[in-house]
Amino acid sequence: MEQYILSLDQGTTSSRAIVFDKRGGIKSMAQAEFEQIYPREGWVEHDPLEIYSSQVGTVAEALARGGLDRRDIAAIGITNQRETTIVWDRRSGEPIYNAIVWQCRRTSERCDALKRKGFSDTVYEKTGLPIDAYFSATKLEWILDNIKGARALAERGELLFGTVDSFLMWKLSGGKIHATDYTNASRTMLFNIHTLDWDDELLDKFGVPRAMLPKVMPSSGLFGYTDEAEFGARVPITGVAGDQQAALFGQRCFTEGTCKNTFGTGCFLLMNTGSEPKKSERGLITTLAASGGKKPHYALEGSVFVGGAVVQWLRDSMGLIKSAEESEKYARAVDDTLGVYIVPAFVGLGAPYWDAYARGTVTGLTRGTTREHFVRAALESIDYQVLDVLKAMEDDCGVRVERLAVDGGASANNFLMQFMADVSGAEVVRPEVVETTALGACFLAGLAVGFFDMNALKNGGAGGTVFSPSMDEYKRLRLIKGWKEAVARART
Repeated sequence: MEQYILSLDQGTTSSRAIVFDKRGGIKSMAQAEFEQIYPREGWVEHDPLEIYSSQVGTVAEALARGGLDRRDIAAIGITNQRETTIVWDRRSGEPIYNAIVWQCRRTSERCDALKRKGFSDTVYEKTGLPIDAYFSATKLEWILDNIKGARALAERGELLFGTVDSFLMWKLSGGKIHATDYTNASRTMLFNIHTLDWDDELLDKFGVPRAMLPKVMPSSGLFGYTDEAEFGARVPITGVAGDQQAALFGQRCFTEGTCKNTFGTGCFLLMNTGSEPKKSERGLITTLAASGGKKPHYALEGSVFVGGAVVQWLRDSMGLIKSAEESEKYARAVDDTLGVYIVPAFVGLGAPYWDAYARGTVTGLTRGTTREHFVRAALESIDYQVLDVLKAMEDDCGVRVERLAVDGGASANNFLMQFMADVSGAEVVRPEVVETTALGACFLAGLAVGFFDMNALKNGGAGGTVFSPSMDEYKRLRLIKGWKEAVARART
């Protein structure tokens, strides 16, 4: 009987289950959206039990679509939205509060206070992260401080903390697995990426009892088994990685200097920097990457807060397009933007600026500006933001990126990909299987059970669409100069 790998791809707005065969091809898949909860301005939450029910629902649907039984699954890989924070009761498995989502800014003032107290260098040296509400530590601290009785329960060892991967494994295993992997742990602002352990000084600073924390393991290996009563079969869970690190692995960026960008709601550019951490001098994050072995690799990462979301803004708020796909048609209808630049700093700017107070800006408007120019400028803004991160990475590492692997929903836009190649001067490669996040979890899980061979994975991955740069250097530099001036205005 043919066996398959089941990838659980738990994202910010939906849960997906994808079944992969031994060639890394998709056998079947299913997706389910779940509610986004906004209790106050700047606050974002999810119901953890709805996350779980949506995820197990997609498993049943994907297996049914593939004509498969749970016993046909050789192993399970999990990839997930990172930094999102869940606290639950050790005995009942019930969350004590909603999941606080990575996008939530409720702890921004706490982070500002920590910066004023001079704690930034300590956090960066230990974790590779800037102090920011983006990460898990202050979210967890908020739950312990604001939910009645939570801190006392935590100190008695009655509460557990985890990112979404940990909560899924706990539930799937019937409470037998409390674990996470290096990549997810590295996003909590509590994990020392050099010692590969939870850091006592950071735990003390944020008031987090060590007993709450999951066991941290390599991304590929045996985490445990699903509970037969809960899942319907006893299946090993053997691959776990945060979504962006999973995508890096799924893009076969196994060696130092290889990099990928995910064009999603936001954009996430990661470069594999090998077995040693690379300190950034230019506003990037030093984080852990997934690997097929016991020791993780490291990566530099830069996050763009508003990527494909600018296209949603054009459609839903501005009414300039009827569908995301229509944006390409409008962009191609004109030769350029007629000098218009859009800086979509709707929630500030991410890497390499980390400016929470920057705001969305449009420059260069004239009487001749049309809808087509405006739509093209919005699309180009995505690539310019990615370029800022790419250049920071090149400067930090002293390398020139010649090839950029891409994935994510917006990577289907051919205009966007060609402009990325033109403005960066790098070859942009979009793979045949664009579900690289789930594919990365599949590879990690499959390696642990002998489903895949590392050498074969290294030599695979040919095919896809290649976008080669065709813009002359003078025009490229002129366009970039205009973008830098627009960003400067957004930050004033």
